[in-house]
Amino acid sequence: MDIRHLEYFSEVARQRSFTKAAEVLHITQPTISKMIKTLEEELGVTLISRAAKQIELTDAGQAVFSQAQHVLSAFHNLTSELSDVMNIKRGLIRIGLPPIASSSIFPRVMGEFNKVYPEINLELIEVGSKMVERGVEDGTLDIGVVCNLPNKEGIFEMFSFIKDPLMVIVHPDNPLAKQKQVDFTELKDESFVLYRNDFSLHDHIVARCIKSGFQPKVVCGSSQRDFMTEAVAAGLGIALLPQKICQELDSSRVKAIPLIEPSVYLQLAVIWKKDKYLSFAAREWLKFTSSLLNIELPERVKKHLQ
Repeated sequence: MDIRHLEYFSEVARQRSFTKAAEVLHITQPTISKMIKTLEEELGVTLISRAAKQIELTDAGQAVFSQAQHVLSAFHNLTSELSDVMNIKRGLIRIGLPPIASSSIFPRVMGEFNKVYPEINLELIEVGSKMVERGVEDGTLDIGVVCNLPNKEGIFEMFSFIKDPLMVIVHPDNPLAKQKQVDFTELKDESFVLYRNDFSLHDHIVARCIKSGFQPKVVCGSSQRDFMTEAVAAGLGIALLPQKICQELDSSRVKAIPLIEPSVYLQLAVIWKKDKYLSFAAREWLKFTSSLLNIELPERVKKHLQ
C-alpha cells in the first residue's frame, strides 16, 4: 500500500463515483478501479459496495475513509513543511470566496499580493460561505472568506474585517419606498429575491424573518448581486443587500431603505483550519492581507503564522 491508494480511495468515497473521482484526479477510470481493488485485497476487506447505481461505502470502507483523512493530512503537512524548509518561495493557494466578497475589496488584495509574490499562484473558487467552510474544514481549500463568523471556534482560526448592515431594496413603486426605515415585520407580505441556500446570509435572513413571525416567500435565489438588483428593478420582489453595495445603486431604479435594529449584517472574515500546517504561501497571504486591511492579529495567531 502507498499513499496513492488512500488518495484514490478517498476521492472515490467523496465523489461517490469512480468516473467523477477519475476526472478530479486526472487519471483513467480503469486505473483508479485497479488501485482500489489492490487496496481491498491488501486489507482483506470489501471497501465499496458496487451493487447500487451510486456506490456506497461498506462499514470497513467508512472506517478506512475516516482514518485515511488523518493519514493524508499528515502526509500533506509533511511534504508542505519540507518544501518550506527548502525555502522554495513559490506555490499555490486555494482560496474560497463568496461572490459578494470577490466583487468588493479582494481584487485589490490579490493584485497587490501578486506584485510582491509573483511566483505564488492564487486559485480562487467562488462558492457560498457554507461551501467555503466545508472546503477549509476538509482541506480542499487552504483559506476561505465567509460572510458571517463561523460557530466552529475549535476548528477555525479567523479574523474579521468588515461588518456591514443589510438594507432592504425595493422597487420605487413599492409602498415601503416612502419610508425612512423598515422593520422586519413589515416584510411579511413581500416576495424575496434571496441569496442561494448555500450562502450563510440566506440562513441569517430566513432566521430573522422567522423571529419576526413569518416564513419569507422566496421567488428566486441567486449568488449575484447584479441579478438580485435587476430582479427588484423589474418588480419581482424585494432583496437585502449590504449598505456599501446599496450606496452604488441607481436610486431611480431601486430604493434602498435601512432596517430598524437589530439588523442583519454582512460580516466578512478570513478563516483557515487550526490544526492544518500552513504553507509559506498561505502564511504570507494571511500576513499580507491582514496588514493591508489594517487588522491587528492576536499574538497566538502571529506565532502560528511565523
